[in-house]
Amino acid sequence: MPRTDTERARPKADKIGTVAKPTSPPNASDAGRSRLGDLTRPIAIDRRITRRRRSTFLLGIVAVAIAGAIAAALFVLPVQTYFAQDESIERRQTQLDQLDAVNAELQAEVDRLRTDDGVREAAREEIGYSERGERRLTLLDLPDLPTDLPDGWPYGMIGDVIALRSAPPTTQNTPAAD
Repeated sequence: MPRTDTERARPKADKIGTVAKPTSPPNASDAGRSRLGDLTRPIAIDRRITRRRRSTFLLGIVAVAIAGAIAAALFVLPVQTYFAQDESIERRQTQLDQLDAVNAELQAEVDRLRTDDGVREAAREEIGYSERGERRLTLLDLPDLPTDLPDGWPYGMIGDVIALRSAPPTTQNTPAAD
């Protein structure tokens, strides 16, 4: 007949005899004892999460994977972000320097436009303003010359001249004088 939990907890005096209470807590060095005794003691089959060894192994792998994911989320990713901040800060600093340069140019233009001469110059450039006695002339750029010339005597030489002028200059190697 199996014993109940209360019978296991209270040993019978006739089988064991008198039990003396220890004066100090048991040490790990005591014979047959271990500090990990509770952790290393086998768990009864009816109290296990899974009954088969293969399922227990798979659950262990899943638990390790979850622990690894948590460790990566808590340690690896923040450390990578921390080291990537230096590059990000350098890029942002470069952008800030460029914006400061543009702002300085714009501020110089605003300061120039706050003067009378600056207002006159802006009026001339933007809306074509001219003062009394001035005559405004608008000159357009010269159009490109046609390059599709007819075949024949004078046009062949003109085509060669146009080709020479539109080609980039070439350097000639001249021998050094002795």
